[in-house]
Amino acid sequence: MSIIFMLIGCSVFVALLFLGAFFWANKTGQNEDTYTPSVRILFDDDVEEIDSKQEDGKSFH
Repeated sequence: MSIIFMLIGCSVFVALLFLGAFFWANKTGQNEDTYTPSVRILFDDDVEEIDSKQEDGKSFH
């Protein structure tokens, strides 16, 4: 029975650590930018390749 009390105490301690980490992340601005991640998927990652091909004189039109 004493092991149950020890496990409950350890789980409460770990839960408080996670709660503290959550409040620390919010305090330091981890979740302030909610717009950029939703728009980032709309942009292509191949911008450098397109620019290098256009510099060679090849046109995409």
